[in-house]
Amino acid sequence: MLDGKVALISGAARGQGEAEARAFAAEGARVVLGDVLDDLGHAVAADIGDAAQYVHLDVSSEHDWAAAIEATLAVDNHLDVLVNNAGIIKLASLTDCSLDDYWSVIRVNQVGCFLGMRAAVAPMTAVGGGSIINISSINGIVGGIGCMSYVASKFAIRGMTKTAAMELGPLGIRVNSIHPGAIDTDMAREGLEGLDFDPFASMPLGRIGRPDEIADAALFLASDESSFCTGSEFVIDGGWIAGPSM
Repeated sequence: MLDGKVALISGAARGQGEAEARAFAAEGARVVLGDVLDDLGHAVAADIGDAAQYVHLDVSSEHDWAAAIEATLAVDNHLDVLVNNAGIIKLASLTDCSLDDYWSVIRVNQVGCFLGMRAAVAPMTAVGGGSIINISSINGIVGGIGCMSYVASKFAIRGMTKTAAMELGPLGIRVNSIHPGAIDTDMAREGLEGLDFDPFASMPLGRIGRPDEIADAALFLASDESSFCTGSEFVIDGGWIAGPSM
């Protein structure tokens, strides 16, 4: 499915990013895993094997993006797929959210996505195109109480995706966003810690999602199977936002 393709995935040391890296490698891609969790990232890359390598990547840093692109091009002199997966969440309502906390989320989630897309344009254009996959959230489509900065960043990713798709389509670069609901990752478990009820009981599918279910969607968008998809949003949430009962 991805034979001969080279992919760079941010936030790939654990969770959805790790699942994406493993899925891409299993389908024939060479994968560069970027993260700030260096020990975990190196371990995942080593476990995947020869098809993977790790690079330190703080997505809010232009310097780190330049280094990550350079490392990716060193693999096989091309970049075919970028997954902007790195993200953080800091729970706080509008009145309780400090400016420092707000900016910290915006820098990683929104600015990181912007810098990643911008860095990928030249190498993808050089080989006639590619696929950029931006991981947003259902909170890039609907609001969420108590996560003002996160919602702001994820709505921004949705809009940037559509704008980039319009600008980069003539270059052969497709840009799409994935909007997961609650997925069973470390970040989600931390956010749900302390709840004394099952928040998924009333959902149509009645359960939390798995990282591999997001990876499967990313795999489709990375492949030529999605060759006519750009500027689109793919909601994968078990029906969380399907109706007013959610």
